[in-house]
Amino acid sequence: MHKNLWHPFTILKDAPDPIKVNSGKGSWLTLEDGTEVLDAISSWWVNIHGHSHPEVADAIYEQAKTLEHVIFAGFTHDPAEQLAEMLVEKLPKNLNRVFYSDNGSTAVEVGMKMAYQFWKNKGEDRTTFICFEGAYHGDTFGAMSAGERSVFTDVFKDLLFDVDVLPFPETWIGDKERGQKEDEVIDKLEDLLSSNPDKYAGILMEPLVQGAGGMRMCSAEFMQKLHWVNRQFGVLLILDEVMTGFGRTGDYFACQRAQVEPDIICLSKGITGGFMPLAATVCSDEIFQTFNSTDPMKTFWHGHSYTANPLGCAAGVASMKVLEREEAFKKFENIHYSEIEKLKSHPKLEHFRITGTIAAMDIKNEEEGGYLNSVAKDIKKKSVDCGVLLRPLGNVLYMMPPYCTTEEELRKIYQTISDIVE
Repeated sequence: MHKNLWHPFTILKDAPDPIKVNSGKGSWLTLEDGTEVLDAISSWWVNIHGHSHPEVADAIYEQAKTLEHVIFAGFTHDPAEQLAEMLVEKLPKNLNRVFYSDNGSTAVEVGMKMAYQFWKNKGEDRTTFICFEGAYHGDTFGAMSAGERSVFTDVFKDLLFDVDVLPFPETWIGDKERGQKEDEVIDKLEDLLSSNPDKYAGILMEPLVQGAGGMRMCSAEFMQKLHWVNRQFGVLLILDEVMTGFGRTGDYFACQRAQVEPDIICLSKGITGGFMPLAATVCSDEIFQTFNSTDPMKTFWHGHSYTANPLGCAAGVASMKVLEREEAFKKFENIHYSEIEKLKSHPKLEHFRITGTIAAMDIKNEEEGGYLNSVAKDIKKKSVDCGVLLRPLGNVLYMMPPYCTTEEELRKIYQTISDIVE
């Protein structure tokens, strides 16, 4: 490890030396020694078009020659306006007000603050959120409070606020108890809302796929049931699409695949194709209008130095153009199903699940499942030795490849998984 660096999510004392990457092109990374490694997880789920996409790189270069940054309070610029228009065009029709920030955690933090203050501005005190077991929404304090209490948050537990938590009805291929699990969660949700109709500021969840919680997946039908309940009780629905947005679930956004309309959506990761830090929280005009006042106490006092950074917005515009033109995210699901069929009988693997470009499975071993399961350490090393970048979430092995990944490359990933598990 470099003497001046501190790497994230790393148990420092036992950590192997980080692998130095010299360059990336498409689905491939080139290491310092010249070894090429196939990126099966889009780095940290951000490089949706692969590495060093020339159109996005050119857009950043051209924008840098014109305007690299300007304060966004009281000013605006073309890239921010263009990206906002492109996002609104693709999102459900009720979402039309875009608030920019810097990263996924902050996008969620903004969404929770918007929801809380929405009720305040209406003269109601709704102070609690409904969240889900296994959730991960980020590492800022609001986002941590809404997420699963885990090794990520335990040190800070005394500083986190309470939320009401529902089970997440995770499912997989061949799950015969899916309907029962979903109905039990919906019953609990209705009980919470009917018993305390004025308590909740919003329901916050990762739609269809929980990311860092273990690539746990739920059905579109469950999302529709949840949406029906949230509408019946008039509580806000906040969807954390930081990971699931921009094609990951086989449609532009998971809410579209599930056919639900959230009141607030949180976006980041793939928004710039992995080139620049940027995030957006998009809300309905109904929410926006409660802040549209001359009363300073109804103002949304939130912002960042790099809010709506022109370089990031220019990258986002270019990335959206590539996404719309190619729609390459639509090709993965059938290939995943075909390849997983070959692994389904493996005695060391279970709970196969697929949503769009994402495929996941659990590795069975003698340890308890979860992020600290030691099998992850072995697979991280062996996969790179085999020329593939995999980063399991404990005993959960998953793939989330860039959209430029070919069918041949995807089959190489599956063959590597098969070889490693053996």
